[in-house]
Amino acid sequence: MEWCRYCVFILLIAFCVPKASYAEEAEEHNDFNTVEYIFEHVNDSHEIFFFSTSTVKVAIPLPVILYSPNSGWHFFSSRKLYSNNESFPFFIAKEGENKDKIIEKLSEGSEIVPFDLSITKTVAGMIVVALLLVIVLVKASSRARKNPLAVPRGLQNLVEPVVNFIREDIAIPFIGARHVCYLPFLLTMFFFILVSNLIGLVIPLGINITGNIAVTFVLAFFTFVITSVSGNRQYWSHIFNPPDVPWFMKLPIPLIPFVEFMGIFTKPIILMVRLFANMFSGHMIVAVLIALIFLMSSVFNLVVGVGTSLISVLFSVFIITVDILVSFIQAYIFTVLSAMYLGAATSEVKH
Repeated sequence: MEWCRYCVFILLIAFCVPKASYAEEAEEHNDFNTVEYIFEHVNDSHEIFFFSTSTVKVAIPLPVILYSPNSGWHFFSSRKLYSNNESFPFFIAKEGENKDKIIEKLSEGSEIVPFDLSITKTVAGMIVVALLLVIVLVKASSRARKNPLAVPRGLQNLVEPVVNFIREDIAIPFIGARHVCYLPFLLTMFFFILVSNLIGLVIPLGINITGNIAVTFVLAFFTFVITSVSGNRQYWSHIFNPPDVPWFMKLPIPLIPFVEFMGIFTKPIILMVRLFANMFSGHMIVAVLIALIFLMSSVFNLVVGVGTSLISVLFSVFIITVDILVSFIQAYIFTVLSAMYLGAATSEVKH
């Protein structure tokens, strides 16, 4: 399933590249930048973008929170960043090493990068996911506590099978008797990743939470920290002095211990990259398919654009359907691999 999505993505990019020179000419006349359009929908930003024309831009501004060593704290709407007000000291860099970052222009003409704590599109999406999960899970759990023997219904009927599945088919088989300690973490990861994956597909606002590598890095970092802290003596001894390994693989050059030690870091990196690549590629493919409609209209004419739209919409619906399935699969894989790492770190194997 994954290789099919990657092949479609590569073919779309290959199809767009030969038209690049024509697209540049069309953009000069029609003010449509294909690359900018695509990355506006998949990258993080300080506003939730809907659509724009030559005269109107429809977007929801988000709060900007900055700390500047020169002028202190600043709180304002992101609308000011896009207003092209030359007297306003803050703006978003369009090029250079600080591209897409907020820059402060000082009175003497120099520029600095303030500390950015803004509510971006990704952060806003995570807040929505967190609130949604709190409402749904608290309501389902409260009914289960009040009537533990009652037949599940409503939200409880939706949540309880997932909880039982994570406990019976993931936590207990991979972690064992100590699964109770780590079950809340596994459930939190599964629900958060699943809802974050789906919200970007169900709500067409360009919100791509798990398609942001900073988010997947933090999720993988949690697994790394909990695994490292939970590791018992046997876990660490197998890393630095693995048994059943010939001595010449450990002395004078500790080759196997070095490989095992690097495995501590490569495991969370795999978690991070796998989740990010799958969700980012899905959003990118859909954005490229939609951009093809405007690109063909610009390069050729409106009739070609309408014809392209039929094909693009059908392929977009197909990719979104596949992405819904991938959303469940990636949440499951992330949870299973986290449970495997935790089980390896806490298991007591008797030789």
